[in-house]
Amino acid sequence: MPRSCPRRVPISPSCPRKTDARTRCAPRLARVKTISAELLGLANGFVADRFPSAVGAVLAGSSAAGTSTSTSDLDLVVLCPEESFDGEDASLAATYEHASRLVEVFAYTPDAYRRWAGRELAAHRPVILAMLTEGVILRSGSELVELRAWADGVLAAGPTIEPHALDQRRYSVSALLDDLTDAEDPGERALLLAEAFRALSELLLVAHGCWLGSGKWLLRRLRAWDGSVADRLTEAFVAGHAVAFVRMADELLAPLGGRLQAGMVR
Repeated sequence: MPRSCPRRVPISPSCPRKTDARTRCAPRLARVKTISAELLGLANGFVADRFPSAVGAVLAGSSAAGTSTSTSDLDLVVLCPEESFDGEDASLAATYEHASRLVEVFAYTPDAYRRWAGRELAAHRPVILAMLTEGVILRSGSELVELRAWADGVLAAGPTIEPHALDQRRYSVSALLDDLTDAEDPGERALLLAEAFRALSELLLVAHGCWLGSGKWLLRRLRAWDGSVADRLTEAFVAGHAVAFVRMADELLAPLGGRLQAGMVR
């Protein structure tokens, strides 16, 4: 796994950023949250039981956002000393059950956290950085304070992407749009539409300096970047309107140079 953040390079001049993209794209939740005493008690009790030597713990996900339901997991980032782990990775990703709740744990030493975060940054999907910065602190210390400040800075700076990597994404989107236009089988058309939605959304986000997300977080990132674009694409996708989706995709690709096929060297 990478031991540092990827080298930052300017984005291709042919793919301009929106001037306020870094502010609007940042996957932020309000730092002041309303969380039930029951949830806080469950989370703190779990950390005390399972990770008594933890030097930092953060409750993240829907529980931290105040949107959890009775079936929601508890998502925790836990920082522990090296002796808490077996093996060289000094990390743990595991699912537990505590007081009839599932608990998803991402535990690291501070050094291992940076290594895993670097891996996510290289893929432009900073899951554990967002968890750390957006979550509610359960247990704090100097290591947690330092890592949170570092993660804040990285997220605020936004991702960078090599021009060739951006071209590869545009090439993939172009090929998917061709396949989608030609698709006659309803099942194939539905699958191609879903893949085109994902690929186009990711291209738009990285081209405008925004982090990526998976599943529901991809749509949330897209809405944070441009709510109108997200709504239009989602409407066509949900309705299964392939023709309308392709038309909108071409409009959105135009400022990035349009479709890319002939002449592309992969």
